[in-house]
Amino acid sequence: MGQIYGYVRVSSRDQNEARQMAAMREAGVSDADIYLDKRSGADFERQGYRRLLRKIRAGDTLVVKSIDRLGRNYDEILEQWRFITREKCAFILVLDMPLLDIRQSRDLTGTLIADIVLQLLSYVAQTEREFIRQRQAEGIAAAKARGVHFGRLAMPVPENFPEVFMEWSKKELSSRTAGKKLGVSQTTFLKWVKLWGQANGIETICCETPDKKVQENCK
Repeated sequence: MGQIYGYVRVSSRDQNEARQMAAMREAGVSDADIYLDKRSGADFERQGYRRLLRKIRAGDTLVVKSIDRLGRNYDEILEQWRFITREKCAFILVLDMPLLDIRQSRDLTGTLIADIVLQLLSYVAQTEREFIRQRQAEGIAAAKARGVHFGRLAMPVPENFPEVFMEWSKKELSSRTAGKKLGVSQTTFLKWVKLWGQANGIETICCETPDKKVQENCK
């Protein structure tokens, strides 16, 4: 039986990887064999992932929590999957999708189903990333149309912003904490909140005034 490796990816340095790490341990992966990247899933030029590829040998198993943790580029996900399973002759286990557990021997029908599921999930991973980028662009365009000036801003909104935004909107996080999770200031986070609301057609959203803990309705 080969070695079991785990791969964990979060989109930014302040995003919490604890849930993925816990899932790796539950799957029997030791901490020493878990490789972590705090990078976007747009491509596979990631230090942790490249180190992992150098370690994997025939008969080993790679465990990931979900296919979008592996990456968010449709073509490259399929390419890396085939490289690991066919050229490296290793196995891949996707914890959130048992149909993609290729450790078990499969007949032709099972292999076909796994290939279809892989392509579908890879497609969803990339379209979600493109949707977020589209929303960001629409928000900026809408803000400019309303006279908002960005100066020398143009800092890209992290792809995990919607997740942090939802936690903040449910009052699970303060705007200051949300900003820290995204690696930006409280003021920048609130600017992004305003753009997000405009991009989604929200005329009035609940937001915080910087440096104050009380919440108020603002446009």
